[in-house]
Amino acid sequence: MIILHGLLGSSDNWHSLGKLFAETFSVYIIDQRNHGQSPHSDEFNYKVLTEDLEAFIQENKIEKPNIIGHSMGGKTAMNFAVKNPSSVDKLIVVDIVPKKYVVRHDLLIEGMKAVPLEEITTRAEAEVSLAGYEPDPIVRQFLLKNLSRDNDGKFVWKVNLPAIDKHLQETGDGMMYKGTFEGPTLFINGKRSDYYKEGDDALIKKIFPKAEITMLDTGHWVQAEKPQEFSQVVLQFLK
Repeated sequence: MIILHGLLGSSDNWHSLGKLFAETFSVYIIDQRNHGQSPHSDEFNYKVLTEDLEAFIQENKIEKPNIIGHSMGGKTAMNFAVKNPSSVDKLIVVDIVPKKYVVRHDLLIEGMKAVPLEEITTRAEAEVSLAGYEPDPIVRQFLLKNLSRDNDGKFVWKVNLPAIDKHLQETGDGMMYKGTFEGPTLFINGKRSDYYKEGDDALIKKIFPKAEITMLDTGHWVQAEKPQEFSQVVLQFLK
């Protein structure tokens, strides 16, 4: 099983679920480029993210994995499956569909850029700064997982903020590759999220004809809000 996080996330977000899935599968939780512990790059779009995933699978000699992707990671997973349909066993896409979106994370990026990293000495001070841009404490804590300290003890962002900021609109892009993935596919969407709209099922079925669509009573961070229900749905589908 390969798990791909969303924009401004990291493999750390999936640690608990990864341990649970590891009881059944060999699990790889990947930091996508410009996130977590992965290298930084000025290039950032779904084409290069798909190529990164291809390279990872080849290097690790992984054959026909099950792939789970949330949000941006779901777009990477969908692009990979359409480009390499014979290389995927089952696909699970979390709260994203194969269409172009208006990007709405620009305020979060502005908030992260506004944190005075040279001056703050605690995470609490960073959260106070972020609160002026993001009212939800859960989202603030999610963003603060990207804070790290350098060798001098100063706070730094693990994510490559300049590159993500520069290419932010590209994270809203639709599919990079034409074609279909005919394998078993599950879309897990949040009922209180607006990433899935009425009528999107027709678009999903056009590209993923065997797709099943499940709704959980969550917002956009489905796996974080209802981890137990999410894991049950995933394991039932994969079995």
